[in-house]
Order: sequence, then C-alpha cells, then structure tokens
Amino acid sequence: MKEETNVFAGVKSRRQRGGIPWLWLTFILVIVSGMIVLCSPLAGKIKRALLSLKADERRSARDEADLERQIENRLRAEFEQELAAKMREIRQNAPVQEPASADAVVAPAPEPESNPAGVDVRTLRSGIPFTSEVVVTGGQQASKERLDKESYKAEYKLSVKVPQAAKTLAGLQKVSPEIEKILPKLPQLLEKSTVSPHYQVLYNNKIARIKKDANQLQELVSKHNFYDLETMLHLRDPATNRRVFLMQSEMDVVSDGSDGDRLASMPQEIVDSTNYQPFTSYGWKKTGATPNPMIAGWEKRITVAKEELALPATATSRKTWLKERIAYLTRGIQDMKSRSFLVAEHDPFIVIPVNLLTAANDPYAPRIGDFAVVIHNKKLYPAIVGDGGPTYKVGEASLRLAREINPRATPYSRPESELKVTYLVFPDSHDQERSAPDYEKWKKRCEELLGEIGGLAPEYSLHSWSNTFPPP
Repeated sequence: MKEETNVFAGVKSRRQRGGIPWLWLTFILVIVSGMIVLCSPLAGKIKRALLSLKADERRSARDEADLERQIENRLRAEFEQELAAKMREIRQNAPVQEPASADAVVAPAPEPESNPAGVDVRTLRSGIPFTSEVVVTGGQQASKERLDKESYKAEYKLSVKVPQAAKTLAGLQKVSPEIEKILPKLPQLLEKSTVSPHYQVLYNNKIARIKKDANQLQELVSKHNFYDLETMLHLRDPATNRRVFLMQSEMDVVSDGSDGDRLASMPQEIVDSTNYQPFTSYGWKKTGATPNPMIAGWEKRITVAKEELALPATATSRKTWLKERIAYLTRGIQDMKSRSFLVAEHDPFIVIPVNLLTAANDPYAPRIGDFAVVIHNKKLYPAIVGDGGPTYKVGEASLRLAREINPRATPYSRPESELKVTYLVFPDSHDQERSAPDYEKWKKRCEELLGEIGGLAPEYSLHSWSNTFPPP
C-alpha cells in the first residue's frame, strides 16, 4: 500500500489509498434520501408550509399597506372637511361686491391652494387658537427622500406669554374697583409692597405642566385656567407690623370634607363616591360619638378590594395596587374615627396651593387655619385657610362661600369666572388649638386683623355667617 503526503498551509496530512470511499458513499446516501423524501407525502407538507409562510408575509405586507392607506384617507378627508368649512366661512364673511359691467375685463380666477399657509383650522377645546402651516420645498428622488427623516416631518410649537403681576393701586382696581374705598390705608400699604416670589413659582409650575402635556400630546391646561392669577403681593403695615398676603384671582369651587359630629348623614351618592374626599387640611379632635358618615363607603371599598385580591385570576400588578389601596383606605378610616373636618357645603374657607402652605422661611406664606377676608364687588366675607390645593392653580373656595357670592354656584360651576376676587390672608394668625368652626369668633378675629392695617371704611362691614347644618 502506497502512502501519499499532501501539504496545505504548512500542515502535513497522510491518507492511505485502497480503503473504503466513505465520502462518496455519504454523498450517494444523501441524494437517495432526498429523492425518497421528494416522492413521499412529507414533501407536500413541506411545500405547503413554505407556500403558506410566503403567503402570510405577503398578507402582512398587504395589510400594513392597507392600514397606511386607510389612515392617509381618513386624515385627508378630515383635512378636506376642515378646509371646506374654512372656505365657506371666508365666503360668508367676504364683502358683497357690485357686479362687473359688461365692458369690464375679468381676470381669470386663481387656482385655489390645497392648504393656504397659516389657516386657522380649529380652536382647541382648551381655548387655545391653533393654526396649521404646510411648508413645501423641492427635494431629491422619492427613493432618497423616503429614507430622509427630515423630508416629511411635523413640528409642534406652542407660544405662551407669562403675565406680570399687578403692583399698583390702579392695577388692583381693575379687579376690585372698590378696594381703595373698602381699605382706606391700602395706598400707603402698597408703597413698599413686593410681589411674592410664589407668583413666578406658580406660573413656572403651569409652564412645566404644559411642557409635559405638550410633549405627550395630551390636552393642555385651558387658557382660562392658565391666566387665573392677577397678582400676589406682600403687604406690611409699618405702624403695627401686621403682614398681609394679598392675592387677586377668580373663584373655583371645592366640595370636600366631612364631620359626623355636625353632619351625621350624607347623600348615598357621596358616601359611595370614589372622587369625594372626606378630609380637609384643617381638622380637629373628634368630640362626639356619631361616626363619620363616609366611613361606611370606605369600608365597602375595602371589602370589594379584598374580594378581588382573593381571586386567582387577579394579576400580580393589580394585587400590589389593591394592597396599597386597602392600606390607604384603612388609614383614612382611622383618621375619620379620631378627627373631624370642615364641610365645604356648610363651612366658609379658602384653598391655597400646598407648596405655598409649606414654604419655609417665608413670613408671608399662609398657613392652615390662618384667617382670611374675601372681597367680591362691595362685599367682604370672613373665612379661614382650610385646605391645600394643586401647585399650578389658585382661586378656590368652599361651596358655602361660593354660593354666598353666587347662589347658582355648584361643584361644577364657579361663582366668579373673571379675575374679580381679592383674597386677604393674615399670616400666622391661626389659633394654636384647632377646634370646630365658630363663625362669630371668625368674624370678630377678622375685624381685629383688618383693624391692624387701617380698618374698613365706615360704610363697609364683614358678612355674618349663619349655621346651616341640620339639627342633630
């Protein structure tokens, strides 16, 4: 037997001639096996599977193309409807022209533009004017522009003007024309007044909220609610050193609160509501044995949550949320058993942004329980700071106070939509020990505090609140 040596890449290998040709045998077996498979029923199944896979791919591509065409058609139809409505409006508002004489030369009418730049297509639901503009420029071949991200894009730009705080007497009188007559010493107090830094903080919070919603294409805060603060000033009487926090705004309505000692029962729809809050920031130790009526609704919610938690089909994430919810409801029930709260339908109080209530190192910042006077037109209402609100809006008061200003006010209908309400808060005037509201005491204390800044003109006086709670 003869030995042969091959050299490949510097490596020697040896093989012997005259042995069994395994390579050729393997090749022949593969060919024979393939022919057998092709002649068997398995080949048909494989072929059908491959054809089905290709059909699915074609169907998926076709469905995707159909979906794109549907979206394009819908958008085009919406745009054409908006454009047609706009053109009808333009034609209706166009001035009537005298018919041309027979000798006049009539120029051919220009072709209508498919989308005139800057057409006001709609006003957003939040009261913000919205204009659209289509900018058309020349490009390269479609095959190239299809790959260019800049060739077909939309840009969203929102313009917002941040207002300036009113600082002069004339500025304050735009909101409250009678304010100089009501507070004779106000011009002197304004001489060294300063704009509260929280004025800018509030509008910064509004801007931050708008940016967040705009980036997510969510509904924006309405123009009405954005411009809800006319001014926010720090005043101080040089003779008495009495500080005053002055704010001019509108008035929205809050309807929270509960107190079993003074209101033993509440409507069932409120008891069962998941939106009604039984708490206010101002609260005091419960003195009576009558349970808070809101407890029954919260206990029912705990029962329902526990039943859902026990279901095997409840997802893990949902179980985590339910456990947290049960813990929150349990703490709330304990709070309602030990404390009482203001009731917005019966107690007059105002709401201040919570970040202002907790502002450190600000001697003018209102605190919960501080006494306040609300001025609307020629009337003055004594109240307290009873609750904290969102950090991006101001001008809220209880339903009782709102209905005194406008009897038609409801939790969904504000008593004053214009910036015509002046709020005077006397910092650090709250009682050290909180207790149930005493309206006569509140009025007397507010009269004393007003006296520390010059008092009221003789023809003006504070409103006297009556007790509207049903008898026990």
